[in-house]
Amino acid sequence: MTQRYWHTSPVVLVVLAMLMPAAHASELAQTPIWSGITDVASFDAAVDAHLAAAQQAIEQLLSVKAPRSVRNTLVPFDVANREFDTAEGMAGLAENLHPDALFRDHATAAHRKINAAVTDMSLNQQVYQALAHTDLTKADAATRYYIKRQMLQFRLAGVNKPQAVRDQLKQLNDALTEASSKFARNIAEDKSSVEVASAADLAGLPQDFIDRHPPAADGKILLTTTYPDALPVLHYAQVAALRKQMYETFSNRAYPGNSAVLMDMMRIRYQIAQLLGFASWADYKAADRMIGSAANISKFIDELSAAALPLAEKDYAMLVAEARKADPSVTRLEAADTYYIEEQVRRSQYQFDSGSLRPYLPYPEVKQGVMKTAARLFHVEFRQQHDVPLWDPSVEAWEVLDGGKLIGRFYLDMHPRAGKYSHAAEHPLRDGVRGQQLPETVLMCNFPEPTATDPGLMEFEDAVTFFHEFGHLMHHILAGQQRWAGISGISMESDFGEAPSQMLERWMRSPQVLQSFARHYQTGEVLPTELIARMNRADAFGRARFVSGQVTFSAIALDYNNGPPEAIDLDAIWARDQQRYYPVAFDPATHPYDAFNHLGMNSYSSGYYTYMYDLVIAADFFEQFNAQDMLAGDTPMRYRRTVLEPGGSMSANDLVRHFLGRPQSMDAIKRWMGEEFAAAPAP
Repeated sequence: MTQRYWHTSPVVLVVLAMLMPAAHASELAQTPIWSGITDVASFDAAVDAHLAAAQQAIEQLLSVKAPRSVRNTLVPFDVANREFDTAEGMAGLAENLHPDALFRDHATAAHRKINAAVTDMSLNQQVYQALAHTDLTKADAATRYYIKRQMLQFRLAGVNKPQAVRDQLKQLNDALTEASSKFARNIAEDKSSVEVASAADLAGLPQDFIDRHPPAADGKILLTTTYPDALPVLHYAQVAALRKQMYETFSNRAYPGNSAVLMDMMRIRYQIAQLLGFASWADYKAADRMIGSAANISKFIDELSAAALPLAEKDYAMLVAEARKADPSVTRLEAADTYYIEEQVRRSQYQFDSGSLRPYLPYPEVKQGVMKTAARLFHVEFRQQHDVPLWDPSVEAWEVLDGGKLIGRFYLDMHPRAGKYSHAAEHPLRDGVRGQQLPETVLMCNFPEPTATDPGLMEFEDAVTFFHEFGHLMHHILAGQQRWAGISGISMESDFGEAPSQMLERWMRSPQVLQSFARHYQTGEVLPTELIARMNRADAFGRARFVSGQVTFSAIALDYNNGPPEAIDLDAIWARDQQRYYPVAFDPATHPYDAFNHLGMNSYSSGYYTYMYDLVIAADFFEQFNAQDMLAGDTPMRYRRTVLEPGGSMSANDLVRHFLGRPQSMDAIKRWMGEEFAAAPAP
């Protein structure tokens, strides 16, 4: 029987959830967040209702005359937080994923309203004082930690500054939100493409790719810069000119339009940091993170580079030697050729062809395998919901059950389309609150779409990305059972959020996991054990160079945001940091910063180091599991209980210590990078 979905005003939900018994409030929470959103009018009304509910909660908080308690102060404050976050989740979804440009425009406008309202609360001294005077003598540790972090967030927003400064901060934050939205929209709506003269120029590419790109009447073939087109060209195309054209076109998406937007953002960020007493935006953003300061970010980058770069230079030498087989005059690789030559090394020295995995990885089977593995690892069930009206017909709706109990929902928006977010990410829609509302989230990805004639074969790295993002999804839902929205989901320090998902990438290299779903789309043959072994040996090649590349991006993101903007030359910093941290030459014809999504995301910006900081933690986490059977034993459930479920109820440093029994160490990632040469073929 098809379940009926209905929509109730969030204002009503807030009032009823606070007054009704928990069981009835829980019934109200069964309504999916997108229910009733059919056009821009209903979208605008829903966002406005969430903002009105938040404002009502703030007014209730401020009207309290009795002594401040958790019940009369923190409860309405948390309701305001959850309503703001839900409005933000809806606006972010529409802005990134809705197929209608007018809808996306309304979402951008909604973002401005939401940011203005959030900024107003974060600068409201009465709200701050109310929290400061809340009696916590009977509060549990999670509640005390929640208020402690919120007080820090208020101070970082500038609540203690004079009114004139608070007014200026509000204006700057509004402008920053608008610029960030524009930066992302410019990337998503970029229509860059590569024209190929004839099918002969596609030599080396997989047959299914060629079949998907038939020539036009004039014999020419148009390739997009979406991932399903760009990555196979860079990895497999034998024609160097095509690889170079694709690399430069892909790297120049949204250029030059986003250059001015990025510089505007950096100027605004610097002004905000200065007004709040910080030397730079990077120092400001690090103040509530595990790492603590821009100086510590720089120190971490240099320490990781010192471990990675010597190994990266060794495997770069292997790339150059491979390239010299075809052209003895080569002394240094073109950036556009790196992926292709890397593939040739894997074929010639590790007897592994990455393309040989593609027939075993049609999208439907990968999806099934990812979900089956996650269900076993996290001890949950997934149930698809059909006939659910969503923003695009291709989107799937799913429920998560734990012991038969519904604990969350997610949506899969997995294939490219015009105007859509062009990378891969998990986007939270609603925070979970125990007994109040279910967590909801969406995966927005760009994987090949199966058709009646095309199986939608994926690159192996696509499958890894899928499980990575699904890890974020599970983290959001499993951590979405907290008492408070403000500590629900991935709400701890933001430089921990990637660690769980990066650890899960290792599961996609397990024969046990891969052979549970990877079957040849034509013959049904299970992915051979011997091919997996060769893949894993070949995978060790390039690890240190990958880390060095990520270190480079981390340094660039830091340097763009760690000083006065008038000292920033986008191209010069990119070229300098790549030369310092990465052995591959920089292509001066490219301007990759304009399509570097994270630079425009204020939540990341200077914090791109997070990926490598968390890879260090992830490597340490992984060594606690049984490498021979990663789904076995009590470690998976202990990991779920101690790392994922607590959400932001404690410091991420405590999450790490509780699971490892100690702080994280670089030893595990050094061992992981060192496997590259332990697995290398004899000369």
